[in-house]
Amino acid sequence: MRNLFVTLLLLVCAASLSAQHLRILSYNIHHGNPPATPGKIDLEAIAAVIKSSKADLVGLQEVDIRVSRSNMVDQAKELAEMTGMSYFFSKGIDLERGEYGTLILTKHKIVGNRRYDLPMVVPSENRSLAIIDVELPGGKIVSFANTHLDLKQENRLAQANYITELGDWYDRPLILVGDLNARPDSESIRVLEGYFQRNTTSNGPTSPNTEAKNEIDYIMVGKHTKFSWKTYKTLPELSASDHLPVFAEIVIH
Repeated sequence: MRNLFVTLLLLVCAASLSAQHLRILSYNIHHGNPPATPGKIDLEAIAAVIKSSKADLVGLQEVDIRVSRSNMVDQAKELAEMTGMSYFFSKGIDLERGEYGTLILTKHKIVGNRRYDLPMVVPSENRSLAIIDVELPGGKIVSFANTHLDLKQENRLAQANYITELGDWYDRPLILVGDLNARPDSESIRVLEGYFQRNTTSNGPTSPNTEAKNEIDYIMVGKHTKFSWKTYKTLPELSASDHLPVFAEIVIH
Protein backbone atom coordinates (compact mmCIF):
# COMPACT_ATOMS: atom_id res chain seq x y z
CA MET A 1 0.00 0.00 0.00
CA ARG A 2 2.86 2.34 0.87
CA ASN A 3 4.51 1.68 -2.49
CA LEU A 4 1.26 2.52 -4.28
CA PHE A 5 0.99 5.81 -2.36
CA VAL A 6 4.58 6.73 -3.24
CA THR A 7 3.96 5.92 -6.91
CA LEU A 8 0.83 8.08 -7.00
CA LEU A 9 2.67 10.93 -5.29
CA LEU A 10 5.46 10.75 -7.85
CA LEU A 11 2.95 10.81 -10.71
CA VAL A 12 1.25 13.89 -9.25
CA CYS A 13 4.62 15.65 -8.83
CA ALA A 14 5.63 14.77 -12.39
CA ALA A 15 2.35 16.14 -13.76
CA SER A 16 2.81 19.34 -11.76
CA LEU A 17 6.36 19.80 -13.03
CA SER A 18 5.33 19.24 -16.66
CA ALA A 19 2.61 21.95 -16.51
CA GLN A 20 3.60 25.24 -18.15
CA HIS A 21 2.45 28.57 -16.69
CA LEU A 22 2.26 31.36 -19.27
CA ARG A 23 1.46 35.04 -18.72
CA ILE A 24 -0.10 36.68 -21.77
CA LEU A 25 -0.85 40.32 -22.61
CA SER A 26 -2.82 41.84 -25.48
CA TYR A 27 -2.81 45.61 -25.91
CA ASN A 28 -3.87 48.05 -28.62
CA ILE A 29 -1.34 50.82 -27.94
CA HIS A 30 -2.70 53.59 -30.23
CA HIS A 31 0.84 54.09 -31.63
CA GLY A 32 1.98 55.09 -28.15
CA ASN A 33 -0.27 58.17 -28.04
CA PRO A 34 -2.11 58.83 -24.76
CA PRO A 35 -5.62 59.81 -25.97
CA ALA A 36 -5.86 62.72 -23.54
CA THR A 37 -2.71 64.31 -25.01
CA PRO A 38 -2.89 64.67 -28.82
CA GLY A 39 0.53 64.58 -30.44
CA LYS A 40 2.33 63.10 -27.45
CA ILE A 41 4.12 59.75 -27.79
CA ASP A 42 4.80 57.88 -24.55
CA LEU A 43 6.34 54.49 -25.23
CA GLU A 44 7.69 54.47 -21.68
CA ALA A 45 4.12 54.14 -20.39
CA ILE A 46 3.46 51.20 -22.73
CA ALA A 47 6.73 49.52 -21.73
CA ALA A 48 5.85 50.00 -18.06
CA VAL A 49 2.53 48.15 -18.56
CA ILE A 50 4.34 45.28 -20.27
CA LYS A 51 7.04 45.00 -17.64
CA SER A 52 4.68 45.24 -14.67
CA SER A 53 2.51 42.46 -16.13
CA LYS A 54 5.55 40.12 -16.26
CA ALA A 55 4.07 38.67 -19.43
CA ASP A 56 5.88 35.91 -21.29
CA LEU A 57 4.02 36.61 -24.54
CA VAL A 58 2.75 40.01 -25.64
CA GLY A 59 0.62 40.97 -28.65
CA LEU A 60 0.47 44.70 -29.48
CA GLN A 61 -1.67 46.37 -32.13
CA GLU A 62 -1.38 49.79 -33.83
CA VAL A 63 2.41 49.96 -33.85
CA ASP A 64 4.33 52.49 -35.99
CA ILE A 65 7.65 52.01 -37.73
CA ARG A 66 9.31 55.29 -38.77
CA VAL A 67 6.13 57.38 -39.08
CA SER A 68 6.10 61.16 -38.53
CA ARG A 69 3.22 61.19 -36.01
CA SER A 70 5.34 59.01 -33.69
CA ASN A 71 8.62 60.89 -34.20
CA MET A 72 10.01 58.54 -36.88
CA VAL A 73 10.82 55.93 -34.21
CA ASP A 74 10.93 52.21 -34.92
CA GLN A 75 8.46 51.40 -32.15
CA ALA A 76 8.92 47.63 -32.52
CA LYS A 77 12.65 47.79 -31.92
CA GLU A 78 12.28 50.47 -29.24
CA LEU A 79 9.72 48.49 -27.21
CA ALA A 80 11.77 45.32 -27.52
CA GLU A 81 14.81 47.14 -26.15
CA MET A 82 12.83 48.84 -23.38
CA THR A 83 11.35 45.53 -22.18
CA GLY A 84 14.36 43.29 -22.85
CA MET A 85 12.28 40.98 -25.03
CA SER A 86 12.64 39.39 -28.48
CA TYR A 87 10.25 40.66 -31.15
CA PHE A 88 8.50 40.01 -34.44
CA PHE A 89 6.77 42.82 -36.33
CA SER A 90 4.00 42.20 -38.87
CA LYS A 91 3.18 44.99 -41.30
CA GLY A 92 -0.44 45.78 -42.05
CA ILE A 93 0.10 48.75 -44.35
CA ASP A 94 2.76 51.11 -45.61
CA LEU A 95 2.29 54.48 -43.92
CA GLU A 96 4.12 57.53 -45.28
CA ARG A 97 7.60 56.08 -45.82
CA GLY A 98 7.24 53.75 -42.87
CA GLU A 99 4.99 50.91 -41.75
CA TYR A 100 2.06 50.29 -39.44
CA GLY A 101 0.97 46.96 -38.00
CA THR A 102 1.20 44.57 -35.08
CA LEU A 103 4.03 43.46 -32.82
CA ILE A 104 4.80 40.34 -30.81
CA LEU A 105 7.19 40.45 -27.85
CA THR A 106 8.38 37.43 -25.89
CA LYS A 107 10.76 36.47 -23.11
CA HIS A 108 11.33 33.10 -24.73
CA LYS A 109 13.41 31.94 -27.67
CA ILE A 110 11.66 32.43 -31.02
CA VAL A 111 12.21 29.29 -33.12
CA GLY A 112 9.83 30.16 -35.96
CA ASN A 113 7.77 33.06 -37.30
CA ARG A 114 5.21 33.58 -40.04
CA ARG A 115 3.09 36.42 -41.39
CA TYR A 116 -0.15 36.09 -43.33
CA ASP A 117 -2.19 38.71 -45.17
CA LEU A 118 -5.80 38.34 -44.08
CA PRO A 119 -8.61 38.25 -46.67
CA MET A 120 -10.35 41.45 -47.67
CA VAL A 121 -13.66 40.90 -49.49
CA VAL A 122 -14.57 44.60 -49.58
CA PRO A 123 -12.04 47.45 -49.96
CA SER A 124 -10.45 48.41 -46.65
CA GLU A 125 -7.16 48.62 -44.79
CA ASN A 126 -4.94 45.55 -45.18
CA ARG A 127 -4.72 43.37 -42.06
CA SER A 128 -2.26 40.64 -41.13
CA LEU A 129 -1.88 37.67 -38.80
CA ALA A 130 1.51 37.14 -37.14
CA ILE A 131 2.47 33.80 -35.59
CA ILE A 132 5.63 32.89 -33.70
CA ASP A 133 6.76 29.59 -32.24
CA VAL A 134 8.56 29.86 -28.91
CA GLU A 135 10.57 27.28 -27.02
CA LEU A 136 9.66 27.20 -23.34
CA PRO A 137 11.97 26.02 -20.55
CA GLY A 138 11.99 22.24 -20.83
CA GLY A 139 11.79 22.31 -24.62
CA LYS A 140 8.02 22.54 -25.20
CA ILE A 141 7.03 24.54 -28.29
CA VAL A 142 4.02 26.87 -28.15
CA SER A 143 2.63 28.98 -31.01
CA PHE A 144 1.38 32.52 -30.41
CA ALA A 145 -0.71 34.53 -32.87
CA ASN A 146 -1.49 38.25 -32.87
CA THR A 147 -3.87 40.18 -35.11
CA HIS A 148 -6.02 43.28 -35.56
CA LEU A 149 -9.20 42.51 -37.49
CA ASP A 150 -10.95 44.88 -39.84
CA LEU A 151 -13.64 47.42 -38.93
CA LYS A 152 -15.94 46.16 -41.71
CA GLN A 153 -18.10 43.19 -40.80
CA GLU A 154 -17.70 41.40 -44.14
CA ASN A 155 -13.93 41.44 -43.82
CA ARG A 156 -13.93 40.49 -40.14
CA LEU A 157 -16.01 37.41 -40.87
CA ALA A 158 -13.76 36.32 -43.73
CA GLN A 159 -10.70 36.94 -41.56
CA ALA A 160 -12.13 34.94 -38.65
CA ASN A 161 -12.84 32.01 -40.97
CA TYR A 162 -9.30 32.20 -42.37
CA ILE A 163 -7.78 32.17 -38.87
CA THR A 164 -9.79 29.13 -37.77
CA GLU A 165 -8.84 27.23 -40.92
CA LEU A 166 -5.20 28.08 -40.31
CA GLY A 167 -5.48 27.16 -36.62
CA ASP A 168 -6.79 23.74 -37.56
CA TRP A 169 -3.30 22.86 -38.84
CA TYR A 170 -1.82 23.04 -35.33
CA ASP A 171 -1.22 20.10 -33.02
CA ARG A 172 0.87 22.11 -30.56
CA PRO A 173 -0.70 24.69 -28.21
CA LEU A 174 -1.89 27.78 -30.11
CA ILE A 175 -2.78 31.08 -28.42
CA LEU A 176 -4.56 33.88 -30.31
CA VAL A 177 -4.67 37.49 -29.11
CA GLY A 178 -5.67 40.79 -30.61
CA ASP A 179 -8.02 43.66 -31.18
CA LEU A 180 -10.77 41.76 -33.01
CA ASN A 181 -13.05 44.80 -33.44
CA ALA A 182 -16.02 42.59 -32.53
CA ARG A 183 -18.21 42.10 -29.50
CA PRO A 184 -18.66 38.65 -27.92
CA ASP A 185 -22.09 38.10 -29.53
CA SER A 186 -20.88 38.92 -33.05
CA GLU A 187 -20.73 36.40 -35.87
CA SER A 188 -16.95 36.64 -36.25
CA ILE A 189 -16.40 35.81 -32.56
CA ARG A 190 -18.80 32.85 -32.87
CA VAL A 191 -16.72 31.62 -35.80
CA LEU A 192 -13.51 31.87 -33.79
CA GLU A 193 -15.17 30.07 -30.87
CA GLY A 194 -15.54 27.07 -33.14
CA TYR A 195 -11.80 26.51 -32.77
CA PHE A 196 -10.66 28.74 -29.89
CA GLN A 197 -11.83 28.98 -26.30
CA ARG A 198 -12.32 32.44 -24.82
CA ASN A 199 -12.81 33.37 -21.18
CA THR A 200 -16.45 34.02 -20.29
CA THR A 201 -16.22 34.25 -16.50
CA SER A 202 -13.83 37.10 -15.67
CA ASN A 203 -13.76 38.94 -19.01
CA GLY A 204 -14.90 42.51 -19.36
CA PRO A 205 -15.06 45.60 -21.61
CA THR A 206 -11.79 46.86 -23.08
CA SER A 207 -12.74 49.99 -25.03
CA PRO A 208 -12.66 52.92 -24.65
CA ASN A 209 -10.00 53.33 -21.98
CA THR A 210 -12.27 55.32 -19.67
CA GLU A 211 -15.73 54.03 -18.82
CA ALA A 212 -15.11 51.03 -21.07
CA LYS A 213 -18.27 49.66 -22.69
CA ASN A 214 -17.13 47.28 -25.44
CA GLU A 215 -15.22 44.02 -25.20
CA ILE A 216 -13.28 43.88 -28.47
CA ASP A 217 -9.80 42.78 -27.28
CA TYR A 218 -9.29 39.09 -26.53
CA ILE A 219 -6.96 36.32 -25.47
CA MET A 220 -8.08 32.92 -26.78
CA VAL A 221 -6.58 29.42 -26.70
CA GLY A 222 -7.05 26.63 -29.24
CA LYS A 223 -9.56 24.08 -28.01
CA HIS A 224 -7.19 21.22 -28.78
CA THR A 225 -4.87 22.59 -26.06
CA LYS A 226 -5.20 21.05 -22.59
CA PHE A 227 -5.13 24.15 -20.44
CA SER A 228 -6.88 26.05 -17.66
CA TRP A 229 -7.37 29.76 -16.96
CA LYS A 230 -5.53 30.86 -13.83
CA THR A 231 -6.20 34.60 -14.35
CA TYR A 232 -8.07 36.66 -16.92
CA LYS A 233 -8.66 40.39 -16.50
CA THR A 234 -8.28 43.88 -17.90
CA LEU A 235 -5.49 45.93 -16.35
CA PRO A 236 -6.34 49.33 -14.81
CA GLU A 237 -4.13 51.41 -17.12
CA LEU A 238 -6.47 54.22 -18.14
CA SER A 239 -4.17 56.81 -19.69
CA ALA A 240 -1.51 55.21 -21.93
CA SER A 241 -3.84 54.16 -24.78
CA ASP A 242 -7.47 54.31 -25.91
CA HIS A 243 -7.88 50.60 -25.06
CA LEU A 244 -7.38 48.69 -21.83
CA PRO A 245 -4.72 45.97 -21.77
CA VAL A 246 -6.00 42.39 -21.40
CA PHE A 247 -3.98 39.98 -19.24
CA ALA A 248 -4.26 36.24 -18.75
CA GLU A 249 -2.28 33.55 -17.02
CA ILE A 250 -2.91 30.05 -18.27
CA VAL A 251 -1.62 26.64 -17.25
CA ILE A 252 -0.88 24.25 -20.12
CA HIS A 253 -1.13 20.68 -18.85
